[in-house]
Order: sequence, then C-alpha cells, then structure tokens
Amino acid sequence: MKIKIKVLIIIIWFAPNITFSQKAITLKECYEQAMTSNKLAGEKDTYSRISSIKDENLFKGWLPTLDANGSFVYNSSVVDIGSSLGALPIPGIANAIKPLPHEQYKITVDINQMIYDGGAIKGARAIEKADMSVNQKQTETDLYKLRGQINGYFFNILLLNRQKELLDTYLEVIRKRISSMQSAANNGMIIKSDIDVMTSEKIRIEQQIAENEIRKASLFKILSDMTGKEIDPNLELIMPAETETITDQFSRPELQLFDLRKEQLAASIRVIDSKRMPKAFGFATAGYGNPPGNNFFKDEFAPYYILGAGVKWNIFDWNKAKNERKLVTLQQSIIDSRKNDLTDNLKRLLESKMAEIKSLQRLLTTDNELINLRKRITASAESQYENGTITATEYLNELNSEKQAQINFELHKVNLSMARIEYMNISGKEIE
Repeated sequence: MKIKIKVLIIIIWFAPNITFSQKAITLKECYEQAMTSNKLAGEKDTYSRISSIKDENLFKGWLPTLDANGSFVYNSSVVDIGSSLGALPIPGIANAIKPLPHEQYKITVDINQMIYDGGAIKGARAIEKADMSVNQKQTETDLYKLRGQINGYFFNILLLNRQKELLDTYLEVIRKRISSMQSAANNGMIIKSDIDVMTSEKIRIEQQIAENEIRKASLFKILSDMTGKEIDPNLELIMPAETETITDQFSRPELQLFDLRKEQLAASIRVIDSKRMPKAFGFATAGYGNPPGNNFFKDEFAPYYILGAGVKWNIFDWNKAKNERKLVTLQQSIIDSRKNDLTDNLKRLLESKMAEIKSLQRLLTTDNELINLRKRITASAESQYENGTITATEYLNELNSEKQAQINFELHKVNLSMARIEYMNISGKEIE
C-alpha cells in the first residue's frame, strides 16, 4: 500500500511537467519537423539509392563480359590447292587435296576480361559519389530556405500572443472603468456620453481581440501545414534563447554545395587522365563450327577455342584531354567566383542584421523609459478626469498612448529575437 502511495505521489509530482512538454513547441522543433515532413526530404534517400545502383553497375565493369554469336558465310571464291598442285609430276595429287568449302558455319561464346583500365572505373565511381553528395546538398539547401518562412509565421504568432495579453489587460481596465462610471452616472456625477466613449473603446478592443484570434488561427494552420503536424492554437510557442552572434565563420549549405561541386569537377579530371592511360584486357572464344576456327582444311563441324590478351594505348589524342582539363579548370574558377560573391553578400547581410539588432536594443531601452513615463501621464490624466478637468476622450487618448507604448515594447522584443535568429540563419549556425 505504501509503495502504491509513493508511485501516485511521483506521478502527481511530474504530471505538470509532462503536460507542459505536450503543450509547448520551440522554433528548432518547427525547423526539424518541417524538414522531415517536406516533400523534398525524401530526395536525399532517393539520391542515395540511385547512387548505390549506379555504383554497382560501374563496379561490374571489372566483371567479364559474355557474348553469344552465330554466323553463316558463303564465299563465292575459295582457294583450290589441288588445282594449283595439279601441274606437279605427282600422280593423283590433284584429287588428294580437296578444295576449301564455300560455306562457313560457327557458333561462339566470347569472353572479355578487363585487366587494367587506367583508373577509368575508379574515376567514374568517384564522380558518381560526388554527384550524390551534390544532389543531397542541393536538397538540403532547398530545405534550409524553409527556415525563413517558418521564422515569419512563428514570430508573428508570438507577437499576436503578446498583443492579445495586452489587449486583454486593457479590456479589463476599460470594463472596470465603465463599471465605476456607471455608478458615477447614476449619482449624476458624470454625463452618459462619457460612458458611451468608454463603451465604444471596449467594442473596438473586443474587435481587435477577435481579429487577433482569427489571424493567429490562420498562422497556426500554415505552420501546421509546413511542419506536417497539427499544432493546437492554444500551444505555447517558446521564445528562442539569446545566443552570442558569430561573424567570422559561415556554415551555410550553399557554400558547402560550392565545395562539393569543385570536388565533383576534380573527380572528372581523374577520369580525363584515365583516358590517356594504357588499357590491358584478356579474351577467350569457345566455338563450334565448320571449318572449326582457322582450320580451313577440315571440312566438318568440330569444337575449337581461342585465347589471347591485348593492350590498347591512345598515345596521341590531338590535345583533347588537355583541353578538357582546361575546361574543368575554368569551371572551377567560376565556382570559386560565385562562392566568393555569395560570401560577400552574406557578410553584408550580417552587417545589416547586426545594425538592426543594435537599433532594436536601443529601442528597448527607450521603450522602458517611455512606458514608465506614459504610466505617470495616464495616472495624472485619470486624476484629472475624476476631478472633471479633462474629458473622457482626453483620458482615453492618454490610456491608448500607454497601451501603444507597451505594444511597441513587445513588438521590439519579438523583432529583436527574430533578428538574432535570422542572424544565425544567415551565418548557418544552428539554434538551440
């Protein structure tokens, strides 16, 4: 019984944590879910399977080839050795040697085995591996672009949440003010039009809250479609933690893609060089024919075989391989140029984003001062209204100014967090 009570206490103790974990989601989780659920996500495995099949076929270039052949040949003129020797003073020699047959029949099985290919197959396999890496990195690059879209929806939802919290608080203030004004109006202390001013403000705030809910539901729907997971509109979105910014290194997939393309071209150079290397091969033929093999004096069907080996070396190709290497070198220089250009653009984006971050940080400092100032002004206006020195509309204007200052403060906080995340995405650094 004591054990059961202890287990129950443990469950109750950890239950709030379990519930919280089920009702909260982070920006990083949105990234991960979007990249796994997107239609492009399966391309990496597909490219891997394609590469595996191609590599298997390339490796089979070392296996012997086996071909079956058959032929029939009729020669209108053949060598007749008997007639040529008939003039010799040897009795019966012309009839002793039969002429060669006009027909030739053969069925063969030819076997060819590569012994040395100059590195052609190895180079082709290296190119195929590089192709797979390039294609997979291209897919990763396309998926990386989803982060910018998710940032927009995620932080807009955060902003709407903050805005709703302020509107709810503001609405509660207006409701209490209407209630107190109603009592004052019943006692003849204020005119009814003052209540109408506050009531119209209450309706306007309720409209803003309703609009806020509609916009937030729409953004949650889009975010659910992108992540491939139904996200409850009541789910809490966790604001990303602040991290130190780094500007001296980039780990963007686009830059890695440029490096892989250079490796791909380097592999093609090795294939070009292999074309100038000597090739050695062996061959064998097993056949059945008439005449058998090259024995033309045997006019009957019989089996035969041929064994041999050969070497092939392209000793002069009119500088074709040299020109192909030049083309690859030029392509590599283009890749270097584009990589440098992208790096320069990313540096400029980081500088611009850093300026935005510093500007938002300064705004947050002044926002705090402005909010405190607006609160004092609102308190003074409230006192003046109660003393009858200003109208309800004038008091409401000051209250709206305080509310707007608080909304601007929350807007700047969310924008600062978003700017930091965008800074990290530009540099390619992962968020926590």
